[in-house]
Amino acid sequence: MAYQELISADKCLAGCGVFVELDGIELAVFRLAEPEQIVVIDNSCPHASGNLSGGCVEGTVVACPWHDWKFDLLTGVCTHSAAARVGRYPAEVRQGQVWVDLAG
Repeated sequence: MAYQELISADKCLAGCGVFVELDGIELAVFRLAEPEQIVVIDNSCPHASGNLSGGCVEGTVVACPWHDWKFDLLTGVCTHSAAARVGRYPAEVRQGQVWVDLAG
């Protein structure tokens, strides 16, 4: 696995998304409270390219701010249809920094 440093974990507040671009890929980073973890997904909603990092988070689900499509942050799967999903990347916190594996 080829992890890359992404963002300071301090910038990730529980229940909020943070937009980050790495190697030309637009990502949304979330800190979940329960279960406590950092989640990194593709930022673009597959429906109409809405900015998922700007969406509302409820539990482990983020809602696209454009048309309210909802995605489970633990799996990347849309709650409306399993056929729709966003890419989800392995992430971990090391010494206060979020690291992500874009190949994973």
